[in-house]
Amino acid sequence: MVQLHVKRGDESLFLFNTTVDTPLETLIQQITAIYNGRLKVERLCSEIPELVDHGISLPPNMQGLTEEQIEELNLRDEWGEKCIPSGGSVFRKDEIGRRNGQAPNDKMKEVLMRTVEAATALISKKQVQANVCVTVEMIKEALDQLRGAVMIVYPMGLPPHDPIRMELEDKEDLSGTQASLQVITEDECQLWWAAKEMQRGKKLQDYIGRNEKTKLVVKIQKKLEEADDDSYLDSEWSDRQALKRQFQGLTNIKWGPR
Repeated sequence: MVQLHVKRGDESLFLFNTTVDTPLETLIQQITAIYNGRLKVERLCSEIPELVDHGISLPPNMQGLTEEQIEELNLRDEWGEKCIPSGGSVFRKDEIGRRNGQAPNDKMKEVLMRTVEAATALISKKQVQANVCVTVEMIKEALDQLRGAVMIVYPMGLPPHDPIRMELEDKEDLSGTQASLQVITEDECQLWWAAKEMQRGKKLQDYIGRNEKTKLVVKIQKKLEEADDDSYLDSEWSDRQALKRQFQGLTNIKWGPR
C-alpha cells in the first residue's frame, strides 16, 4: 500500500493508505471525506462539554437574554420540558446564555466525556506518530460513538436547534464562523505533491510510479475560485504568479467563507 501523510499547510493531519492505481477523483473524494469528517468530530467534541456543563441549547430567540428579558417578552422554551437528561438534571447556569442550565448528573456526564475522549483519540494527530492510518470507517465509528452517548443521556433527543443535533444530522450552519474557513468541499479540494497539483483524470501512479511501498507527503487545499466576470483583472488579485505562490503555501493565506 502507498502511505500518504496528509497535511494542510505545515499542519500534520493524518495518514491514509491507498494504491498506485487509484484514480485521483477517488483519492480526493476519500481524503476530503476524512478531512471534513475529522473536523465534524472535533466540532462535536468541542460542543459536547458545553452540553455536559449547561444542558441543552436554548431556542435562538432566547439566547443571550436575561431572565428578566425572557419574562418581559413572554418567551418559553418548550424543548426544555421535553429534552430532560436521564436521571434528572443539575442546575448549572450558563453565564453567556446559550444553554438552559439543566445539566446532566455526574453519571451521565461521565458517559459523555468518556465518549468524547474515545472519539478524540480515534481522529487524533497522534495517530500519525503511532503510524496508524485513518479510514472513513474510523470517522464513522467516532460519530456513531458520539451519537450513541448523546442518545443514552438524552433518550428524548436534543432540540432541533441544538448545534450537536444539527451536526449529527448534517444540518450544521457554519456560516460566519471560524469553522467554516476550515471546511474544504470535494469540488474545492486540490491535492499537491512535490510542488505539483495532482490532477483529476489521472491515477496516482502517473505521479509516483508503480511502487506500492511508497510513502509521500501530500497537501490538501482549496482551489482558486475565479470571478464570473473579468473585473478582478484590474485588481492586485490579477497577479497570477502571486496567486500561485500563495496556493503553494509560500505566503500567509486567509481563506474566505464557503
